[in-house]
Amino acid sequence: RSPVSVCPQQLKQQRDKLRQYQKRLSLGLERERALARQLLRDGKKEKAMLLLKKKRYQEQLLDKTESQISNLERMVQDIEFTQIEMKVIEGLKIGNECLNKMHQVMSIEEVERIIGETQDAVEYQRQIDELLAGSLTEEDEDAILEELNAITQEQLELPEVPSEPLPEKIPEVSPIKNRPKPELVAAS
Repeated sequence: RSPVSVCPQQLKQQRDKLRQYQKRLSLGLERERALARQLLRDGKKEKAMLLLKKKRYQEQLLDKTESQISNLERMVQDIEFTQIEMKVIEGLKIGNECLNKMHQVMSIEEVERIIGETQDAVEYQRQIDELLAGSLTEEDEDAILEELNAITQEQLELPEVPSEPLPEKIPEVSPIKNRPKPELVAAS
């Protein structure tokens, strides 16, 4: 374990010990208060007064202990936050080293060369496309148009026209007469 991770653990242990001390003091204060009452009933005012002074002193110690516990807790939080910051800084450092290594492998000149080669390849392909598009002769163009017409004709095959003359008047179709609905008779 690194010494940095031990620090918060030790501080937490100290805090816990102070809390235990606080509990002991609190229990002692209650007993001394009860004892002071008893002494007053027994007529021992001087001893009761002395015990109450001691109790007052312990209450002040209790307040100081609470303040110390707060300081320890704040310190633990600060240390833990600083540990997180250190991890972030270490991560940034590693990331920066990786970026520097990548920049060494890939220089600006290398990137410019690759972009130039890519543009040259695109231009070369465009020239090939133009040559292929312009390499058809007039005969090839006519053959292509002829084939296109043949395909179009195949798709447009129409049915033959009937040779019989069409009737001049279409006979009227008689409408369907409404038949009367049979009446429903109740069963008896």
